Amino acid sequence: MNKGEIILYKTSDGQTAIDVRMEEDTVWLTQAQIAELFGTKRPAITKHIKNIYFEGELSESITCSILEHMGNENKQRYRTKYYNLDAILSIGYRVNSKSATQFRIWANKILKEYLVKGYAVNQQATNLQLDQLKSVIGIISKTLSNKVLTQDETSGLMRVVNDYTYGLDTLDKYDFQTLDISGTRNDDDFRATYDNAMEAIQVLKNKFGGSSLFANEKDQSFRSSIGQIYQTFDGRELYPSIEEKAAMLLYLVVKNHSFSDGNKRIAAFLFLWFLDKNGILYKSNGMKLIENNTLVALTLMIAESRTQEKDMMVKVVVNLINKDN
Repeated sequence: MNKGEIILYKTSDGQTAIDVRMEEDTVWLTQAQIAELFGTKRPAITKHIKNIYFEGELSESITCSILEHMGNENKQRYRTKYYNLDAILSIGYRVNSKSATQFRIWANKILKEYLVKGYAVNQQATNLQLDQLKSVIGIISKTLSNKVLTQDETSGLMRVVNDYTYGLDTLDKYDFQTLDISGTRNDDDFRATYDNAMEAIQVLKNKFGGSSLFANEKDQSFRSSIGQIYQTFDGRELYPSIEEKAAMLLYLVVKNHSFSDGNKRIAAFLFLWFLDKNGILYKSNGMKLIENNTLVALTLMIAESRTQEKDMMVKVVVNLINKDN
């Protein structure tokens, strides 16, 4: 499947068949196609799109693209707006039909195939890079099949793929042969301890509530997790940078199941807490280093990943944090 290729989408009953444009690792449809896809009228789609942009749910400059084409009869040039998968999914959730759910499942399947095949034909990619990318997509596939995802979680998973492949392309430009960790910061001003981490978790519990089992320690594994991010060998830290420590903290709290309830929520919270305490949670423009839905997606992926994929998942997290460096 090549970039810019048109593929055919059919509904399960065979009543609707739509040409779907693939470009820049996503799906693009016109308003008319989206209306046909979800079994509604175009004015309804126009209204939903207007509200999505007005409410700031999505950025029009990112999710909408204008394509010029020639008319069949009068040979005049026309400009048509196309909307990407993020926009289509947002509209689909507002339409809230079985057709929308069916398309979401199909789109995720096609995107995964497209990314794997598109990456495979890149002659500059090494076998190791391809294996890493397939592993990431494999974890995403497992996450999609094991959990009914919300719109934010779905778009977050797609962002992980897009940002991760962006990171690999960046590495290729510098002639790296494997996914590596670079551009990180070692001057950590804050050191996490068991005590200050538990204090932070208590703040989380007080603010958002939860069951009596929330943040209830089952064993000593959380204390071990905190110590592990500062582990040394031969006098050198195994995870020297702030980003690596944060990624390991996220991974360990998710995988160790140290608490009776709330492990993923606690892990994501501590990840942000650790970055914030070290002064790198926000970019110079005031935006968060990592978007909330992307963090949700990463947390779900870590939960579904295998133990032997730990190093790769840590590298994925660090790569996403530093993708704009």
